[in-house]
Amino acid sequence: MYVDSCKVGKYSRHLLRESFRENGKVKHRTIANLSKCSEDEIQAIKLALRHKKQLASLTSTTELSLQQGLSVGAVWLVHDLARQLGIVKALGPSEEGKLALWQVIARVIDQGSRLSAVRLAESHAACDIVGIDRPFDEDHLYHNLDWLCVHQAQIEDRLFQSLYPGAMPGLFLYDVTSSYLEGEHNELAAFGYNRDGKRGKRQIVIGLLCDESGRPLSIEVFAGNTQDPATVASQIHKLADRFGGAEVTLVGDRGMIKSQQVQDLMDHQLHYITAITKPQIEALLKKRVIQMSLFDQPLAEVDEQGGVRYVLRRNPIRAQEMDHTRQSKLSALRALVDQQNLYLSEHPRAQVQVALRKVEQRCRKLKLTSWVAPVADTRTLSLVIDQLALKEAAKLDGCYVLKTDLSRQTLSKETVHDRYKDLSQVEWAFRTCKTVELEMRPIHVRLESRTRGHAFVVMLAYCIVQELASRWVDLDMTVEEGLKKLSTLCATDITFDDKTYCRWIPKPHPSLQSLLNSAGVKLPEVLPSRNVSVSTRRKLSSRRKKAS
Repeated sequence: MYVDSCKVGKYSRHLLRESFRENGKVKHRTIANLSKCSEDEIQAIKLALRHKKQLASLTSTTELSLQQGLSVGAVWLVHDLARQLGIVKALGPSEEGKLALWQVIARVIDQGSRLSAVRLAESHAACDIVGIDRPFDEDHLYHNLDWLCVHQAQIEDRLFQSLYPGAMPGLFLYDVTSSYLEGEHNELAAFGYNRDGKRGKRQIVIGLLCDESGRPLSIEVFAGNTQDPATVASQIHKLADRFGGAEVTLVGDRGMIKSQQVQDLMDHQLHYITAITKPQIEALLKKRVIQMSLFDQPLAEVDEQGGVRYVLRRNPIRAQEMDHTRQSKLSALRALVDQQNLYLSEHPRAQVQVALRKVEQRCRKLKLTSWVAPVADTRTLSLVIDQLALKEAAKLDGCYVLKTDLSRQTLSKETVHDRYKDLSQVEWAFRTCKTVELEMRPIHVRLESRTRGHAFVVMLAYCIVQELASRWVDLDMTVEEGLKKLSTLCATDITFDDKTYCRWIPKPHPSLQSLLNSAGVKLPEVLPSRNVSVSTRRKLSSRRKKAS
């Protein structure tokens, strides 16, 4: 580690660099640009590097001192991964881009509001590592969400170009989820189909577009009452005008790519892979396009006129699960019948029709009316099961049919099936973003632009978490646990006249070094200090101080 200084005319350039060997050759890597530091600061850093193994001896004077500094381990790791993934370059070198980068890093390390992101910067070397030169508070971060919303398409395009500088991917995965809101004033909030099971809660709808490996490429937020198929049009525009190549295929879940979406894809010369619903399967059976015997094969396919292919499969595990669920519902209904019969026997004045009505209501709620009928004989209730209707209801258990316009020469039936199953990677991304690592909820913003900016921050943070999880896959540790351990690594500040000139990073503990090595990240020996003070505008209320 050394400071590379160069002077051309009246201009000076100072770079913090390190030397390393790669395949027997000596190479150099720039850690930081120190050109904005004063001459005194440059000399202090050079002094610290010359005596990095005897820093304690430098404190013999009263002017120079050492003290514990800010946390650097987790921030440096996440920032370096963001650099490797092209996120740093995509966000750009502007102050707004650096603030956005800090929001992404803060979301990875410790989820929360903009207020918590500022407080996190107070204890972590955010400004020194990210390169932020001016103080900021939560209001700056809220306005930064507006900036992210305006520039989201440009940032996504830059990130896509860095991921695919040459050949474009030929397959994209797309899925939709919803996220409920606790408040009532978000501009995109509306009542709709709530996948979180939160009745009476307004929500927003989120669409995530990924490449075939499950890496997020674009995220879009819709009003909470937007139907799934209505979100596909904007994705077609992205594929055709921004991400598209010659042969692009969109993979979407059942019920999302319908006739109108299929026509839109064909108009843009795009292809699709999707699944059809149970009523559509039954319609194909009635038309004799497919037969039930085909589900007995491991994987079958049928061609229909118009260039449409159907790939059929029965999942035996899913079939067992559905049969178990059906029997569990029947057992619950029988328990209610036994309960009502006991009540009728103990209460002679109780009305049989009232008890029968309760059983019928439960039967409808459990959706068993197609093959179960509650009846009353004098004062005893019983269930009549139609075995033929039961067999008809269970005939499609575990069966699913995929639909695509790709020819057999382009994609085999096995590949079509595998590509559709890849949608589970998008579902995993939603699970991670909403509840596991990144906690998109609760959403602490109200404006439409800031809601979109918040979702974009979460998507970029997931890209880093996804990459870190793959690099730490052999470690017996989650991403959250690893980042918490790395947060314990703090720098040692070298101060002179009560001013911090640089932060010396001690040698990490072996357990922390193994995390860095597995992630492919190397810590520098010293960081220049920008001496940027970060604080929140909102202070802790006196009531909360007393409670603590």
